Amino acid sequence: MIHNSRVTQVLAASLALASAYSVNAIAQEATASGEVRRVDAQAGKITIKHGAIAELQLPAMSLVYKADVALLNGIQPGDKVKFTAKRENDQYVITKIAK
Repeated sequence: MIHNSRVTQVLAASLALASAYSVNAIAQEATASGEVRRVDAQAGKITIKHGAIAELQLPAMSLVYKADVALLNGIQPGDKVKFTAKRENDQYVITKIAK
């Protein structure tokens, strides 16, 4: 009986851990709105002031994101934008952006 109880505990812990990893994998991308503060197209960087982004566990802040140079064409400081970002290798990367 003790053996079955231990097996049940191990299985429950494994399931909880697997669920946590699944939630983290899903929550690695989010869509938000903000105001462009700075664009450095040559470096592939953009600074956006935005509200809290719960899916990425980010508070309201101004943050420098990496972005493909092509995505930054026509984006200027002061623009109000809607963007999709993801966390990749401990960096935040813009995957979509529109005025």
